[in-house]
Amino acid sequence: MMPPLKDRNDALLVLNGLQRVGPVMLRNLLEVFGDPVKVLSASQSDLLQVKGVGDKAAEALVEWSSRFNLDKEKALMAKKGVRFISKEASDFPEMLSETFDPPIGLYWMGEYVIDRPCVAIVGTRRATLYGRTMAKKFAAELSRLGFCIVSGMARGTDTAAHEGALEAGGKTVAVLGCGLDIIYPPENLDIYKEIAAKGAVVSEFPFGRRADRQTFPMRNRVVAGMCQGVIVIESAASGGSMITARFAGEQGRSLMALPGRVDQTSSEGCHQLIRDGATLVTSVDDILEELRYARPEEAELDLDETGSKSRPDNLSEAESAVLDCFVGGELLSLDSIINQTNRAMAEVSSTVMGLELKRLLVKRGDGRYEAA
Repeated sequence: MMPPLKDRNDALLVLNGLQRVGPVMLRNLLEVFGDPVKVLSASQSDLLQVKGVGDKAAEALVEWSSRFNLDKEKALMAKKGVRFISKEASDFPEMLSETFDPPIGLYWMGEYVIDRPCVAIVGTRRATLYGRTMAKKFAAELSRLGFCIVSGMARGTDTAAHEGALEAGGKTVAVLGCGLDIIYPPENLDIYKEIAAKGAVVSEFPFGRRADRQTFPMRNRVVAGMCQGVIVIESAASGGSMITARFAGEQGRSLMALPGRVDQTSSEGCHQLIRDGATLVTSVDDILEELRYARPEEAELDLDETGSKSRPDNLSEAESAVLDCFVGGELLSLDSIINQTNRAMAEVSSTVMGLELKRLLVKRGDGRYEAA
């Protein structure tokens, strides 16, 4: 028999892995017991006193060690380079934590953590050439402007959105409707690896959990919850993207839709969303306006006496310190900038993003930065 758990994060990992304990039930349990460790050591009779906990759920909690192999799960996580970020952790996506029913935690593959505004781009798996082109274009432009692109790594629209962000050298997060050890669809193995290397692949589902009708809606709520806005590129009236759109509305996110041809079923969902109040978007400027971000104007920099570009007068101390690193035309990685300025990673990351928005720094395809 497994000894009682003592680690809070391990307890949350177990609770996440038990199929009968969802976010709402967990919230009720934590309100009563105050600690996930205590939840897993409570008696069945005490558990049954909690609102929403029935006989099957209480039995699963009491007998958790026979239903969820914690040691095996942690060994697989270590082997695959995955960590479990509980909703209590500082690097759990902030906007997702503010939703009504955030997941207990997320399995997270990739070094990237959310450090900028997120926008979701979703749509049909049977995307037209027009839909794939626009998804890729929007993702690339938004990435260059400093947004992280979130999608579900499905065929069609999702894949195009991830590709656009990656090709622009930006950040993207793929939220899966299955365990991280399952590549779905299988033909996306290469992009799965690239996203994990340059962004993050995440899931709330334990290893071995396959996608089904239950997991996809749960995945869609995470996609919407992580983001400030959701853009639906193409969707049938009953498509899965309409579920994401519904979550966006329930979570108070900006909902946008791209219009399409009136004689194509792949546009019916978008037209329905627009008719019901979603913002019609035809360009990135429409998206920025909806999200209340101003497009940075081209920096009007004059040449000084040495023939170099002079800087704007309104730069902060941090911005000036970062730009000083590029005197002489250096090409620098983010780590190099952090080392040279001797400033915290979070401060440097936000400063660099601000300089990108001001068009004073440009991120190259190899991930390094250069002065514009």
